[in-house]
Amino acid sequence: MDVQVDRLSPVLVEFQIQVPAETVNSEVEQSYQTLRRTARVRGFRRGKAPRKVLVHLYGPAVHAEVAKRLVDSSLEKAIAEQAVQPLTRPSVEPAELNPKEPFSFKARFEVRPEIEKVQWEGLEAKRQPTAVSAEAIDADVERLRLEQATLEPVEGRAAGEGDVATMSLSYEIDGETDTQELDTEIGSGQILKEIDAALAGMKTGETKEVAAKMPAQHPRAELRNREVTFQCKLTELKQRILPELDDEFAKDCDYDDLAALKKGVEDKLVSQREQQNQEDVARQLVAQLCEKNVVPVPPSLVEQQARMSEREMRMMAQMGGQPFDESALGPRLRADAEQKVRAGLLMAEIAKEKGLQVTGEDIEKGYSELAEQSGKNVAKIKAEYREKEKRDMLVGMILEDKVLDLLEKAAKISES
Repeated sequence: MDVQVDRLSPVLVEFQIQVPAETVNSEVEQSYQTLRRTARVRGFRRGKAPRKVLVHLYGPAVHAEVAKRLVDSSLEKAIAEQAVQPLTRPSVEPAELNPKEPFSFKARFEVRPEIEKVQWEGLEAKRQPTAVSAEAIDADVERLRLEQATLEPVEGRAAGEGDVATMSLSYEIDGETDTQELDTEIGSGQILKEIDAALAGMKTGETKEVAAKMPAQHPRAELRNREVTFQCKLTELKQRILPELDDEFAKDCDYDDLAALKKGVEDKLVSQREQQNQEDVARQLVAQLCEKNVVPVPPSLVEQQARMSEREMRMMAQMGGQPFDESALGPRLRADAEQKVRAGLLMAEIAKEKGLQVTGEDIEKGYSELAEQSGKNVAKIKAEYREKEKRDMLVGMILEDKVLDLLEKAAKISES
């Protein structure tokens, strides 16, 4: 077998393969021998049909089957001999088979680019301060108070910002009437701004007519961008009663006293900022890594990453109860996917250059971290990651973290 390898681009390879005539003839003869034993030909007993009759009846099918077998076996052997790893299913040009001649065909497929040297040392990044202000601490404490607030009915006054309103919304569109019961906090932006504005100043039992334009991303397609007139009736109004900011409130939040509560809030906010800063520094370093090493990326990997990102975005929108913004599926999504693929290729090359490996201890630590993040026990996490695909994903994440640590140690990071 003769194999000629042509690198059509940094990520596209073409094999030109020629199978010797004797191999072709042998495969054809073997196919006809098998066919003679099994074929049912009218006028002949099984196994007694002449060769020329079989050629006449089954010749094209035999040649097609032999050609496919030769393509599969020779291509697999050529890929192994050339030590290449196709990223896509090879595209094979149709080839005709002649039993007396060599059989030739071409196969194209994407491969990872050859990366000679990655420039990864001396990258630069800025790290934000982790200290938190007294205002930020107070704001988070206030959030805790809101979480423990009670709702009490409002009597003798009109609705105002911060009140929780229960309303009945009715509207008619295209000859159909719909009524919904909704709860909302006035001024929070949870509902259409026209309705939110109308609620302020209303009293329980009052009804208002409100005209509003429905958003372009409304879950119901028939309502998108439509002008709708609502009959809005305020059926119930409640106000939040916040707990006193004292030691008793702190104890309800599992702290010894108010000072301990504020210290706990501060520590939590600092920890969150440290995590955010770490992620931000990593993003800066990865972006610079890609800028300094503009290696070609296989289109198939970019497409795969784009589809994965789209699924994640749709899932997050669904979990948040929000309609998915189709405009997000634009050039930016593909550009982000391309950078992620390029970063993955470069980081894999760095890991190879520095001999970074994922040990059993690393994987056990990864299981523990996943268990802590998800609230599941380690045994359940291990069971979930028993599948090769998920385990490989975990190994890739651990290896990526090791490369990021390496980049950060070799980088110039300034405090802003």
